[in-house]
Amino acid sequence: MTENAHQQPPAPDSELPTQYAPADVEGPLYERWVERGYFEADAKSDKPPYTVVIPPPNVTGSLHLGHAFEHTLIDALTRRKRMQGHETLWQPGMDHAGIATQNVVERELGKEGKSRHDLGREAFVERVWQWKAESGGQISGQMRRLGDGVAWSRERFTMDEGLSQAVQTIFKRLYDDELIYRAERIINWCPRCLTAISDIEVEYQDDDGELVSMKYGEGDDTIVVATTRAETMLGDTAVAVHPDDERYRHLIGKLIRLPLTDRSIPVVADTHVDPEFGTGAVKVTPAHDPNDFEIGQRHDLPSITVMDEHAVITVHGPFQGMDRLEARSAIVAALRAEGRIVAEKRPYVHSVGHCSRCKTTIEPRLSMQWWVKVGPLAKAAGDAVRDGKVKIHPQEMEKRYFDWVDNLHDWCISRQLWWGHRIPVWYGPDGEVVCVGPDEEPPGTEADGWKQDTDVLDTWFSSGLWPFSTLGWPEQTESLAKFYPNSVLVTGYDILFFWVARMMMFGLYAMDGTPPFHTIALHGMVRDQFGKKMSKSFGNAVNPLDWMDKYGSDALRFTLARGANPGVDVPIGEDWVQGSRNFANKIWNATRFALMNGATVEGPLPEPSRMSATDRWILSRLNSVVAEVDALYEDFQFAKLSDALFHFAWDEVFDWYVELSKTVFQAGGEPAEVSKRVLGEVLDVTLKLLHPVVPFVTETLWTTLTGGESVVIAEWPADSGFRDSGAEREIETLQSVITEVRRFRADQGLQPGQRVPARLTLDGTALAPHEAAIRQLLRLQPEGESFTATATLPVAGAEVALDLSGTIDVAAERKRLAKDLAAAEKEKAQATAKLGNEAFLAKAPENVVDKIRTRLAKAEEDIARIQAQLDKLPPA
Repeated sequence: MTENAHQQPPAPDSELPTQYAPADVEGPLYERWVERGYFEADAKSDKPPYTVVIPPPNVTGSLHLGHAFEHTLIDALTRRKRMQGHETLWQPGMDHAGIATQNVVERELGKEGKSRHDLGREAFVERVWQWKAESGGQISGQMRRLGDGVAWSRERFTMDEGLSQAVQTIFKRLYDDELIYRAERIINWCPRCLTAISDIEVEYQDDDGELVSMKYGEGDDTIVVATTRAETMLGDTAVAVHPDDERYRHLIGKLIRLPLTDRSIPVVADTHVDPEFGTGAVKVTPAHDPNDFEIGQRHDLPSITVMDEHAVITVHGPFQGMDRLEARSAIVAALRAEGRIVAEKRPYVHSVGHCSRCKTTIEPRLSMQWWVKVGPLAKAAGDAVRDGKVKIHPQEMEKRYFDWVDNLHDWCISRQLWWGHRIPVWYGPDGEVVCVGPDEEPPGTEADGWKQDTDVLDTWFSSGLWPFSTLGWPEQTESLAKFYPNSVLVTGYDILFFWVARMMMFGLYAMDGTPPFHTIALHGMVRDQFGKKMSKSFGNAVNPLDWMDKYGSDALRFTLARGANPGVDVPIGEDWVQGSRNFANKIWNATRFALMNGATVEGPLPEPSRMSATDRWILSRLNSVVAEVDALYEDFQFAKLSDALFHFAWDEVFDWYVELSKTVFQAGGEPAEVSKRVLGEVLDVTLKLLHPVVPFVTETLWTTLTGGESVVIAEWPADSGFRDSGAEREIETLQSVITEVRRFRADQGLQPGQRVPARLTLDGTALAPHEAAIRQLLRLQPEGESFTATATLPVAGAEVALDLSGTIDVAAERKRLAKDLAAAEKEKAQATAKLGNEAFLAKAPENVVDKIRTRLAKAEEDIARIQAQLDKLPPA
């Protein structure tokens, strides 16, 4: 292990309260870290860089368990790298969240009886900035509660001046490279938010609807189609069938009458149609369905829009002015009156898209929008992973990534909002279209007949620039040179397709083929303790701040990290957080005991030759754990490394080494001085290893133990290579003896603190030097003159003889055990009889039979255990 030259700290009992109170410790500690600049990153440093961006939370958001989970993992990574000597930047910031933020401010205006249109665009945007200044960004304070070690001086917002310049720059470059264009296409439209929304802003759920089959055409030229959206039939411009479907071959190319209208529409042949599904014929509404739009493009069909932006019918007198759902019922009734309805199925459960913001059913709608031509960008994003420039972890997630980027459709980037980055395109009086860069003046004024596009950009457009726009791009800053590309991106697998893919496309495009990060580490979603998705509607949603208030931030963090297997969802329950709080208390109490007994980090470690086997064992195990934790960090195995640290700290350090050291401390002398230094070393390293996951309690304990400035800037432990397999075997033997005798004592009904006379025969075994520890840990008295060995336990080549004559009522104990034995034998007989009954086995379900087999095995185990206890009892 490394030498430690820290000053000896003041008297420990004046330094540490008897109990750990997180609420008294966490807030002041965090502010001290920030004031001292521990989390800041210096672009001029010659240290190797380590960069992670925070997935920018919405400015409207508050800390939820998903944030707490993700932030805990990133904080653990960055704290460790900082301790390893890297110039570490965890880049913070927030997303302007176009739709969500505009909705919040519009709701506030609604309370005043106003709409954004009453204010006008400029005043409304100013009102949003005012809301942000007063109410937005509460999540920043909550991140401090959690302990996020971010570089607060570098905090960015996607609507900042610098990031806005980056957005305008990349829009202009993409436009000039003909990778941005304007076209009329089908988009997801929210009739409530009155804007196009991205795929990620659509939530799909199973709704009860209706499936209506209806007859088009007359006589021999009739054809049956089915739909869940009957109102869209007013915009049908064809019926499509498969070209090889013999049933409809005679109709291909013919015109048939569209019911309820004065129009006739053609029957077209298209291979998109599945002849095995339904009737094998589909209605084609190019203006209101993405698949129908593609068919319409292939067959040069007209696109008839039948709904306005509010989803109100705009065509055909009888239904004009009706809401889409009202029109759906009216149209089905009208078709039924004409004898056109062939079948009706309701309820018909099917997947329906809803706006994630307001939960309104989205409407596919033909609309003039701005698009990114993603073909070449997506290819580059796919090749970067295929070529090994970027690694996805866990690797099995690569397939999902390729499935997405290899089949990516052009991206609709325009939104019909006022809050956001306004599209930098101007339209002239004579049809001119001019894209304006950040350093360019608009081509004219409104007085000259020039108008800027009214739409804003999709929020994902600006957040896609996050890894480099936050570092000053398009300026070639020192920060960009130092901290790009990012070392790792830690994010949920649920936005692999959206945010991650966009960052990959933009990063490779803007940064001359350099991807935005080396590694993409994907994690799962936080769920409740039963594996169910957390939701207010399910009644299982949890506010992480409540658990932090109750148990401390370290307890929440440790629970989340301990459940974090790569790419796998994380169940969490309050009792698990309570268990982690108990672990923090255990660390506190054990360290306090060690300090009170003189544990020290002063001076170099003694030579192994001066150490006991117990000292050498714990140092050997400590180095193994250092190596194990390092390897697990590199593989993003947070659950495994947390578990390894938990069991090492609790089981080996606190429950064994500290307990075994008590007899040494009591005896005094050089062995005690050696063990005090070893215990100090073990605690020093263990607290450092734990710090990235549980930063607050470890900071308090480490600074008290070592007198050092802060564990945040302490050196990360290195594996010294010291191993002592002989000492490890010796202590494992000691543990087995103590465990076996403890089990026997418990079986005999002895209280843990009850002392029992015993004779230990340890000569010639590795246990001989440990007699004092064995007696103390097992509460064994010297044998005395009247000693009678009523029970003898041969263990690991040694012998432990106990005199139980004065401690238990042997007759009563035999009677109790005999009763338990009879019950176990009865259980065994019943299970054996059932399993031997062929008629029963033939009829019983497999799970029932399995349960009986389990009962039999348990009964046999109980019989063996009880019989062994009886055999060890003295005669009555």
